[in-house]
Amino acid sequence: MTQNSAKTFQIGDHVRWNSEAGYVSGIIIRIHTENFDYKGYTHHATPEDPQYEIKSDKSDHIAAHKGKALTKI
Repeated sequence: MTQNSAKTFQIGDHVRWNSEAGYVSGIIIRIHTENFDYKGYTHHATPEDPQYEIKSDKSDHIAAHKGKALTKI
């Protein structure tokens, strides 16, 4: 696997991200490596720049983010 500037994570990793309401944390439940539709929007993802579905620790909310928005905790 080649090294690049994108952060990579695995299913089960505990991460946090900055949302409109402040920092949120959750567990990665799915990794997308192709474009996908979620909540009415097309999210762009590639094997080199995947998007991660994260289940919030505090609610059942599911968010989708690229690795650059996430920090492993």
